[in-house]
Amino acid sequence: MQGNNQMVELRSYIPGIAVELRYATQNNFTGRVIYDFTEAWLRKGTADKLKKVQQSLVEQRLGLKVWDAFRPIAAQFILWNAKPDAHFVADPYHGYSNHSRGNAVDLTLIDIEGNELEMPTEFDHFSEAASRHYEKIGEKAKTNALLLQNLMEYYGFSPDPHEWWHYNDIDSYEVYREKLK
Repeated sequence: MQGNNQMVELRSYIPGIAVELRYATQNNFTGRVIYDFTEAWLRKGTADKLKKVQQSLVEQRLGLKVWDAFRPIAAQFILWNAKPDAHFVADPYHGYSNHSRGNAVDLTLIDIEGNELEMPTEFDHFSEAASRHYEKIGEKAKTNALLLQNLMEYYGFSPDPHEWWHYNDIDSYEVYREKLK
């Protein structure tokens, strides 16, 4: 694959980005390892946009931590079977997640030491409190979530209304079916 369609490994491609790929560990809502890889991958075009977000944050002595990026199709079925709620997990029986296209990312903000900033909820908190429209959150969490959202939108991502951490690249790609290298 050439150009923006190729997959790139984020930690190598984006200086200073942190990766804690949750589905490559037991530290996720299923309690089991889902992925057989430990690095975060995205389409080059999507990673180029994310690189601009990271560069903007570095100027503010902040950065990004990625919890999920490319997701194999088989993993989408595992997640759906564990949480069959289309508000939070894409139903693979009715189309594929943008994660499986390599143009969706789940992330948060970190400080210069790598500590996560306060956000509305923890990652994969499947409730109304994770919604972008939920109002009963502290000012610091609201400010941090809005900073992330504004930067992501500015550089070409659209936010998921149900998950403050989930963003889709506005550019679309086909489902990625090859083995990661």
